[in-house]
Amino acid sequence: MKQSWRGKIVVVTGATAGIGRATAERFKALGANVVCLARRKSDRFDSFCADVTDGESVSRAVAAIVAKYGRLDALVNNAGGGISGPVENADPAEAERLFALNFFGALRMIQAVLPQMRAQGGGVIVNVSSVAAEFAIPFQAFYSASKAALSSLSDALRSEVAPFGIKVCTVLPGDVRTDFTASRKKGASDPAYGKRAERAVRAMERDEQNGMPPEEVARAIVRAAGKKRPPVKIVVGAKYKCFVFLRRILPARLVAFLLGKMYG
Repeated sequence: MKQSWRGKIVVVTGATAGIGRATAERFKALGANVVCLARRKSDRFDSFCADVTDGESVSRAVAAIVAKYGRLDALVNNAGGGISGPVENADPAEAERLFALNFFGALRMIQAVLPQMRAQGGGVIVNVSSVAAEFAIPFQAFYSASKAALSSLSDALRSEVAPFGIKVCTVLPGDVRTDFTASRKKGASDPAYGKRAERAVRAMERDEQNGMPPEEVARAIVRAAGKKRPPVKIVVGAKYKCFVFLRRILPARLVAFLLGKMYG
């Protein structure tokens, strides 16, 4: 039996654009009270300003949401970003900022909502990871690493909170047409890597610009959140499901070789 979202309180981070906005709109269409949590206000949904990389900001926002609505039924951790370039030339501070957003931002949100979900006897958390968590993509190492860390966090959390009636699912989209492509921070070029890094980034951008619409990912997120027993992971996009399946059965050396040919 599918869950009814009418009157439920759903918090979506990064709901001002892309996957987050499409997800929020789909929940709203199903009758949910959608709360957008982002650094800027949204005129489409009830909105609370917060920076997920700031623990105090997150705590204040979640406390305000609970004070207003009295409960919190679902959290979609969608806020994220990316950087590209050779590992050798990466600014460690930039890599730390990416992890602060993609991993620790989700962690802060999880820690903020769990007491309320536990007190009310249940809830659902959907963490938006990426197919890049399954494939260590050359010249996008820190994005892959941060999303892999988020996937691992989700797997462990799922077991920890199951006795409280709290469900956890990880959604792994493939390439999606959003403003993520334009907002990706590009690292410094290095002659030692020739044109390889530039070609890799161009390939990423081409795949993203020709990718699936964010609404397809939104449908998968809402469907997963509404399941009585959501799967541990959901890969979005038929060809990406095939890629992930092959990655799990092919020798690691062959997978690395193919990725090197595609992006290296």
